[in-house]
Amino acid sequence: MSKKPKATKPGIVKKIVKPVHPTVPEKAEIAVEGADELYREIRIENKLEDSEGHKVKLKEGAPVSVTIEADEEATAPKDDS
Repeated sequence: MSKKPKATKPGIVKKIVKPVHPTVPEKAEIAVEGADELYREIRIENKLEDSEGHKVKLKEGAPVSVTIEADEEATAPKDDS
């Protein structure tokens, strides 16, 4: 089994977005370091699991790591010229 190409960037939880309706999940807004200014923030559902399988959520100000992973077939060699 081969490892997938990936990149990990540091980030920080900027704010927790409360749902406007009970059926909509809470979101965590994360600022990704090193991203372009207009694309720095991403929002994800604020629902994670700890190492023991317990449901947890992120807190505002928490440092996080954002990992982008792709299949080998979805990547190409980088041209360093």
